[in-house]
Amino acid sequence: MQTAGTFESPELDIGFYRLRFSPASAVPPERWTGSAWRGIFGWGLRRLVCTARDVECPACLLYHTCVYSYLFETPPPPGAEKMRKYTAAPHPFVLWPASSPSGDDYLLYFNLFGRANQMLAYVVQAFARGARYGIHPLRRPIELKDVEQQVPPGHGEWRSIVESDGRLRPQPAGMPVWPPTPRRVRVVLITPLRLRVQESYVGPEDFRFADLFSNLLRRCSLLMYFHGSRPLETDFAGLVERSRRVTIERADLRWQEWARYSNRQRQKMLMGGLMGSFEFDAVGLEPLWPYLWLGQYLHAGKGATMGLGRYALLPASNPESLPMGPGLHGAR
Repeated sequence: MQTAGTFESPELDIGFYRLRFSPASAVPPERWTGSAWRGIFGWGLRRLVCTARDVECPACLLYHTCVYSYLFETPPPPGAEKMRKYTAAPHPFVLWPASSPSGDDYLLYFNLFGRANQMLAYVVQAFARGARYGIHPLRRPIELKDVEQQVPPGHGEWRSIVESDGRLRPQPAGMPVWPPTPRRVRVVLITPLRLRVQESYVGPEDFRFADLFSNLLRRCSLLMYFHGSRPLETDFAGLVERSRRVTIERADLRWQEWARYSNRQRQKMLMGGLMGSFEFDAVGLEPLWPYLWLGQYLHAGKGATMGLGRYALLPASNPESLPMGPGLHGAR
């Protein structure tokens, strides 16, 4: 058991991938189409691997061993000590779409966490299959042109991992390396951040640094527990207490409303969240820094798998040059 005051950094292997589709003109010119892509993924994956389509997933004998169930439904496994009363654990992926710089291709970025990297071929096939049926509302088919991986993870070059025989040859997933803790940090919210505290979503006037950090700490812990090689053991209370002492400065936050249609619930759902940026003094926050850096790749808050809660850490006004994590590419 971790003793108070002992802080451990998170460890979670992440694979960074992107799919290149064409033509880009077949994709609706709307923001945050991650919801549509998430639906395409689930639809394509189930048709790819399901052997009992007339049975609801929880009643299926393969519920806890099926690739579709693990990636898209993610039920806590039997005997799990966490989230025993929940029907789903955090899913082992996030995705976000973007246009290529030239505008000719359409790019879909996605990160896979821990054991999910072993199922990369299923993920690629599911996206490719779903994309051939088109993206709502245009329903024009787009074709997969290439599969690329970022090597080293999080800050390297993008390389094609499709061999001449059509097989995937990915590099091993790995833990992104974070830079030294800077003196000041600017956080840019790229997609709506939906944080829920005491049954209410946090607005611009109510937002506190601890709201974001507590969510990231829990998310890191659960992803490591359900998808990583070992659980996170650290002084959780001590980290949260430190985060409560952080004062937000130069905040420029607003609530951005966004709606999506849910095929499961057959209704339009409001998915708004915080947008904008804020700064804080990071001196003395070395134990918190790895979680903040890793959070750029995990996303935060509700709707993370479909691209919400994506943010970037940038240098605030100099004095050091902070390397960009996922950067601001693909902010669409």
